[in-house]
Amino acid sequence: MSKRKSKESISTNGECISQVQKLLRERLCHHYATGKLFGTEHQYRHLLELLKRTTVHGESNSALIIGPRGSGKTALLNHVLKDLMEIKQVRENLLEVRLNGLLQTNDKVALKEITRQLRLENVVGDKVFGSFAENLAFLLEALRTGNRTSSCPVLFILDEFDLFVHHKNQTLLYNLFDISQSAQTPVTVIGLTCRQDILELLEKRVKSRFSHRQIYVINSFDFKQYVRIFKEQLSLPAEFPDETFAQKWNNNVQHLSVDKTVQDVLQNLFHYTKDLRSLHLLLMLAVSNVTVHHPLITASDLQEASKQYRMDSKANIVHGLSVLEICLIIAMKHLNDVYEGEPFNFQMVYNEFQKFIQRKAHCMYNFEKPVVMKAFEHLLQLELVKPIERPSVRTQREYLLMKLLLDNNQIMDALQVYPNCPTDVKQWATSSLSWL
Repeated sequence: MSKRKSKESISTNGECISQVQKLLRERLCHHYATGKLFGTEHQYRHLLELLKRTTVHGESNSALIIGPRGSGKTALLNHVLKDLMEIKQVRENLLEVRLNGLLQTNDKVALKEITRQLRLENVVGDKVFGSFAENLAFLLEALRTGNRTSSCPVLFILDEFDLFVHHKNQTLLYNLFDISQSAQTPVTVIGLTCRQDILELLEKRVKSRFSHRQIYVINSFDFKQYVRIFKEQLSLPAEFPDETFAQKWNNNVQHLSVDKTVQDVLQNLFHYTKDLRSLHLLLMLAVSNVTVHHPLITASDLQEASKQYRMDSKANIVHGLSVLEICLIIAMKHLNDVYEGEPFNFQMVYNEFQKFIQRKAHCMYNFEKPVVMKAFEHLLQLELVKPIERPSVRTQREYLLMKLLLDNNQIMDALQVYPNCPTDVKQWATSSLSWL
């Protein structure tokens, strides 16, 4: 009987855990915020009012949402659209067209995507268009034949707006802004960009048709609010099927938020970047550790996730190098210390390495110069060393000027965890000057 009960409890726990994983992963992976937006309430009201005028009253508009990467531009827009869709009239009538400057690399591709999203392929398919201009003319005609009262409002969302600016003659932007200025089909163009100087990049004719509405988004919250965001992102909603488990989980999240270790982890991330996507990634790594036998997130999970997130990729590469390559990196480190960051060449590194070999001949094998050159070239391939000038026919390989892309802390940290590193090599790395 007890065995059957334990099996049942494991299966119910398993269901709860899979639901928690699904819910939190959806929340952390997609660009929508739960609860209220932090620090962008004013921008939210402004954008909501702007889009209501288009969707409800049939006014055409254009606006730019400007802010650094990870400041919540997409989350703000999605939040506004989610609230707008609760209005029946908007839900039934609004046509959304989403374009991205990274995907729609020219106006022709963008036009095809607009046609697809407005479901005009069948209409376009029967007609044979000679050029991009004719295709655009037909599409614009389709948009222009409507009027404010009877036409469905169309919302154009242009992500990575600054990349559309580089399209030839800015034809697409010109025509979209031109329609948004006219009293025909209600059209709103919303651009999202991280460039502050975006208006300077617009042509005069495009700029004259833009409404010059700019909504600036910046992460202005303090650490207390950051901890509240952490709690909101991890908390389970009241409508979660298993109330007992949800309460247990939420109590655990509350305890975590006041835990000293967790606060240190969050403080480090907060000072490193206020980008909420970084917080989402940290939480995602921690949530991935939740299993039936480990049903709640612990402080050590977040610590481990922080280590994984802040892992130094270049220091990781150093762990896989041979002892000879490590010695060359240490030689470069000493050259940097002695010559205060001046560039060096292979010959200087080789001479430095030879000095070390002569002092410690009993523990290190004296490699021939071509072998050392091969190891140096491997470091060049791994991009741990970078040439500061292009290789030319005149310059010999040994005398090309190079720069080390690792700092002293990265080298010393990598040496601490390097497996079976000879003691003499470690001592050579810690000695302040190469001839000591």
